[in-house]
Amino acid sequence: MAQASQSGSVDLRGMFAPQAVAVVGASRSPGKIGYSILKNIIDSGYRGAVYPINPREEEILGRRAFPSLASCPGPVDLAVVAVPTAAVPAVIDDCGVHGVRHLVVITAGYKEVGKEGLAREKDLLAMVRRYGMKMLGPNCLGLIDTHTPLNASFAAGFPLKGEIAFLSQSGAVFAAILDWSLSVGLGFSKFVSLGNKAELTEVDFIREAAADGYSKVILCYVEDVVDGQAFMNTVAGIGSKTPIVILKAGASQAGARAASSHTGALAGSDVAYDVAFRQAGVLRARTMEELFDLAIAFTTQPLPAGDRVAIVTNSGGPGIIATDAVEARGMKMAELARETVERLRQGLPPTASFYNPVDVIGDADDRRYDFAFSQVLADPGVDSVLCMLTRPAVIDPLLVARAIIVRRREHPAKPVVAAFLGGDTVTAATRELIAAGIPCFNFPERAVTALSGLARFQAFNGRAPRTAKPITIEDVDRERAGAILRRVREDRRTVLLSDESAELMQTYGIPVVPSGLAAGSEQALAFAEQFGYPVALKIVSPQILHKTDFGGVRLNLKTPSEVTDAFFDIIDSARRYQPRAAIHGVEVQKMMRPGIELIVGVSKDVHFGSLLMFGLGGIYVNLLKDVSFRLASRATWEEIEAMVSETKAYALLRGYRGKPPADVDAVIDVLGRVAALVQEFPSIAELDINPLFAYERGEGVCALDVKVTLND
Repeated sequence: MAQASQSGSVDLRGMFAPQAVAVVGASRSPGKIGYSILKNIIDSGYRGAVYPINPREEEILGRRAFPSLASCPGPVDLAVVAVPTAAVPAVIDDCGVHGVRHLVVITAGYKEVGKEGLAREKDLLAMVRRYGMKMLGPNCLGLIDTHTPLNASFAAGFPLKGEIAFLSQSGAVFAAILDWSLSVGLGFSKFVSLGNKAELTEVDFIREAAADGYSKVILCYVEDVVDGQAFMNTVAGIGSKTPIVILKAGASQAGARAASSHTGALAGSDVAYDVAFRQAGVLRARTMEELFDLAIAFTTQPLPAGDRVAIVTNSGGPGIIATDAVEARGMKMAELARETVERLRQGLPPTASFYNPVDVIGDADDRRYDFAFSQVLADPGVDSVLCMLTRPAVIDPLLVARAIIVRRREHPAKPVVAAFLGGDTVTAATRELIAAGIPCFNFPERAVTALSGLARFQAFNGRAPRTAKPITIEDVDRERAGAILRRVREDRRTVLLSDESAELMQTYGIPVVPSGLAAGSEQALAFAEQFGYPVALKIVSPQILHKTDFGGVRLNLKTPSEVTDAFFDIIDSARRYQPRAAIHGVEVQKMMRPGIELIVGVSKDVHFGSLLMFGLGGIYVNLLKDVSFRLASRATWEEIEAMVSETKAYALLRGYRGKPPADVDAVIDVLGRVAALVQEFPSIAELDINPLFAYERGEGVCALDVKVTLND
C-alpha cells in the first residue's frame, strides 16, 4: 500500500526538528499513552512550542491545553495522534485544514487487525495524501531525535546522544533496544518506530538519516520492504557513503511461495532480500547482536584498506577460533612482513608464535603484549587487528587495555577491536577500551564479525560504478516476442509450449536446439529426417512441466522405428499420468553433442521483481544448488560476470583437470539477453533454460529445454 517513495525525496525535517508539536489526545492520566507522549516531549528538552490537544482539559503537565488545532496560538509542524481509532479521521481532517504537514499516528486498529482494519488504513492514507501530509504509522510508538532533542514517542526513557539511526518495524524491538542501550551506554541519533508503513516507509527514513549530518550508520529491523524498486533506487546511492545494516526477519523457507520451475523453487523470498541487499551495498545482519556489533564498529573505527586481519593473543585455542572465523567470514589472515617476524622473534620468548596469529603465550605481561601489538599494528600488510586476551593469574587486563589504547593512537587509520574473554576479571579493562573507542567483545567471533562488516562495506565503497557496462541488446525481435506472448494470453494459458518457448528464445538471439512440434508419428519422422539422427522426443503439454517424472522424454533415438515407437509410448504414458492434460503433440529435437550442463533462470519476487539465476544444470540442480542470483533490473555485464564466477560451475567453464575452457563469453551473453527479455516483458513470471550446454571456447552454447510461465 505504501508508495510514498515513488515521488522521490521527501523532506522530513519538520518531523524530526519541528518548530511546534501538537499532541492530539494528550491526557492527564499517567497510565494513558497521551500522557506518556506529552511527558516524553517535555522531558526530552524539546525547545519548540508544545500544544496538548484535549477538549476536556484546560491544563496538562503544566502546559495549557487546547480543544482543537484551530485554537492553538501558532502553526503546528508535527501532530502526534493518540486518539481512539474512530476519532482519527476527524483529527486528520482537522490537521489538514490547519496546515499540519507531518503526522505521527500512534493509534492502532488498522491493517494489523485484518480486512476491516485494512479498509480503514486505505481511507486514512487517502485523507493524508489529499492534504499533502507526510505520515509515520499508524500503529507505531513514535519517533525520537536526540540532536533536536525530541522524544515524540511513548517508549520509556530517552536514548543517549550518538551517531546511530535505528529504524524498527516492530514497536517491541524499538522499546527493548532503547532500554538496552541505556544499560550499556550506547548512543543514538534517532529512533523511528515504522509501524504499518502506510505512507512513509523505511526508504524515506533511510534517506533522511543519511542526509541529517550526524548519523554515521543506519540500522534497520524490518519484516518486509514495501516497494523494492524504490528501496533499490534510494539505498544503492546511499549505501556506498553511509553504512546501512539491516536485520530482515522472516528468513525461513516457510515464507517462500510455491513455484513450478527450478528457479522458482530455489529462489525463496529470502534469497531476493539477500541479492537486493548485496547489490545495493547493504550489510545484512543475521542477529540482533550482530546488528549492534556492526553499529559499534562503524561509529568507532575507520574503514580498513583491505580485508587482511592480524590477531594477537595469549592463548592458542581462542587464536585458532578467531582464525577460523576470519576465513569463514570471507576475510584473509594477514601475512606478516619478514622484518616484522624477525622483530617478534627477537622480542618474544622462543615458545611464542611469531606468525599470524601471534601468540605471546600465557605468561605474557602488559609489556610483552604492548611490544607484539605495536609490531603487528605497524606492519604494512595488516589492514586491521584483533587483540585477544584470556586472563591467567599473572596478567593485569587493565594494563593490557591501556597499552592497546596508547599504541592504537599511533595508527589511527587502522581498525582495532578486542576480545577479552572472561567475567568480572576483565570487566574494568573492557570498559576502559570501550570508553577509548575500541570495541571489546566477550567472544572472538563477535569481534571478527565486526571487522568483516567494515571490510565488506569498504569493498563495496571501493567499487567503481562507472566501469559497469549497462546491458543493451540491439539484435532482438521485440515485436515477434510480444506476439508470441499475446498468443498465449489469447489462448488463456500461462505456460508456453516448448516450441513457443524456443521461438521466444530465438527472438532474443539465444541459440536453441533444432526442434519441431509433431502432431503425429509421420510428422515426427519427417522432423527426424530433417534434423538428422539421433533425435530426442518430449511430450508437449501445458499441464506437464517436469517431463522426466513419468517417462515423457526419450533420448538418442537412431532409427525411424525407434522414433515411431517412442512417439506412441510417450503419448500413452502422458495420458496415464495425467488423463485430463491437454496434449499438443510431441517435440522432436536433434540430439546435441554433450557440453557442460548449466541452468539459466528467472523467477519473480513480489517486492524486487525478476531474479536472474545461474548455476550447474541438469537433473541435479535442486540437489546441488550451485546457483547465484542477481536482480534483473540491476544486472550489468559486470554483475553477470561476477555471478558466473562465484559458482562451482565456473571452475568447469575455465577448464577442469586438463579439459579445455568453455565459451564463458557466450554464457554471459545468454544471461544478459535473458535479463533484457524479462525486463522488457514483465509478464514473464518464471523462466528456465535447463540444460544450457556450454561448448569449448568459440563454439558457443545451446539451450536444450526451455520453460516459460507468465503471470496469472
